[in-house]
Order: sequence, then structure tokens, then C-alpha cells
Amino acid sequence: MRFLIAGAGAIGAYLGARLGRAGFDVTLFARGPHLAAMREHGVRVLSAGGDFDARPRIIATLEEAAAPDVLILGVKAHALTSLAPQLAPLIGDTTTVVSTQNGIPWWFFPDIRLERVDPGGVIARSIPAASVLASIVYFSTELSEPGVVRHIEGNRISLGEPDGSRSDRARRLAEALIAAGLRAPITTRIRHEIWVKLLGNLAFNPVSALTGATLAAMCRHPETSALVRRMMEEAEAVARKLGFELPVSIDQRIAGAEKVGEHKTSMLQDLEAGRPMEIEAIVGAVVELGDKLDLPMDSTRAVYACAKLLSQTRRPS
Repeated sequence: MRFLIAGAGAIGAYLGARLGRAGFDVTLFARGPHLAAMREHGVRVLSAGGDFDARPRIIATLEEAAAPDVLILGVKAHALTSLAPQLAPLIGDTTTVVSTQNGIPWWFFPDIRLERVDPGGVIARSIPAASVLASIVYFSTELSEPGVVRHIEGNRISLGEPDGSRSDRARRLAEALIAAGLRAPITTRIRHEIWVKLLGNLAFNPVSALTGATLAAMCRHPETSALVRRMMEEAEAVARKLGFELPVSIDQRIAGAEKVGEHKTSMLQDLEAGRPMEIEAIVGAVVELGDKLDLPMDSTRAVYACAKLLSQTRRPS
């Protein structure tokens, strides 16, 4: 099985290192100092389960890539708009495209295009819907320096066909990921699972960026916890109107976040590192859906507006 990971940041490089170490044919597409470091030294993974090195193939341009069996999209959602057209020539009839982005992915609604997720429909035109295999990443990684990935916690990546079916390609990919040391359950309810994860990300991520607070701090602060709850209620109302009954309650979602402890959300980490934040796919998309469904989104809309302004005022010069 030949893998191409387009976007070898913390998640992509970690997946590539795991798969490469397990003997799979892996190519990582990267840029900048991270590219140079991986070309010279490979990928170094620091983990409580044991540090290791891997030497997957590293490329600087997609013209260097061979057509893959599995194309893993390792970039953040906002970067996919410019990347997708470059990937189109590499996607054949049998290519499996694995989306790992947070928030609502571009493929989620067959009959609804969300402008905040897929501006102008560029991604949908570049990546055939039939190629997509959905995934949800449940592990935390960060780049501690170019070429070095720190694995913080978790090792699960859920897989699922967008139509809820079971497929051989999902089974084959799960087997590869398991061989690489990951947990890779296959679910027939991937859309519901995406909403469950979104329920937390929608509220905790932008509020953490605005306050600088960890998950535990937000849950324990009465006023902030109440705001998080209102945002989750608004997102749950959107999900319910779309026909998704979520398998966990808001109380359970907040309690689960508090148990994670003094952890900074990915959006706060991006802000502190000077990287663009994933505001649109995680928050803007739900606001857009609320508008389409004529649902009030007062708390979510207010936090969204503040987070967007923060991203503009804190953007690196």
C-alpha cells in the first residue's frame, strides 16, 4: 500500500513516521525548515511510549509524487482550498482520500455547500466524493522543532465511509494503521461521531483562544462554562434539525473535557505559535448552517466574531 501524506505537520509527520516504521511505502509532502530537517535527519518522534526515528520519503513539490493508493490530507481545513487543485492529478479511480480535518468537512453534505468550508466549491471539484474515506483523529501531537514530533497523548483514528457502509478499503487501511501501532476502529456512524467531536471543538477552541485558558480552567470557571454550554446547545439544535441525534449529552462532553485537564486546545496552540486558526470549519460552518436553518446562534455568533477579529489582529506581519 503506497501512502502520500499531503501536509506533514505534527499529525501528518506522526502518521508518516508510524507507517514508515512499520514498513509501508510512505511519502511526506512538506515545506520550509521542517522539510529540510526531515530530508536530512528523517522524522524523530518523542513519545512516552518510546522515542523512535523513521525515514519516509520527503518531497518538496507534488510533481515528485507518484500516484498513491492512499492520500492522507494532513493540512488544516483552511489550507485545503489552495492545496486541493494541486492534488487532483494524483487522484485516480482507485485512490482513497482520507480527510483528517477538524470541524465540518467539505464532503459532509452532498446537497449543501458551505462557503466557509469550501469557498467557491474548489475542494469538491478537485477531490471526487467517491474517493473520500472519512476519519477523525483522537491523538495530540506537536512539532517541538523542525523534524521532531512530540506525541502528547492518544493513538486512535476512527475511520468510516461517508455513506455509513462497510468497505474493503476501510478495512485495509485500518489494518495498516493497526500494524503501525495505532487504534483504528471502523464506524458506520462517522457523521454522528464528527458532530460529537465538533460539539466540543466549536465551543472550547475559540473560547480558549480568546481567554488563553486550558480545558480544565474553562470547565471550572462558572461564567465561561455557562457560555460553553450555550454554544453546545446551539450546535446540538443544528445537529438535531439536520437529523443527527447525538449519542452523548452536553454534560458528558463537558465532563470529558474537564478530565483531560490543563490541556491547551489546538486553536490556542496555533494562536500562540503564530499560525492561522481553524475558525471557519469549526465555528463559521455551524454559524452558516444555523443561518440556513433559521436557528438562533447568538452565543456562537458572538464568539465567532471575536475569534475572527483576534485572528486578524494577531496575524504575523
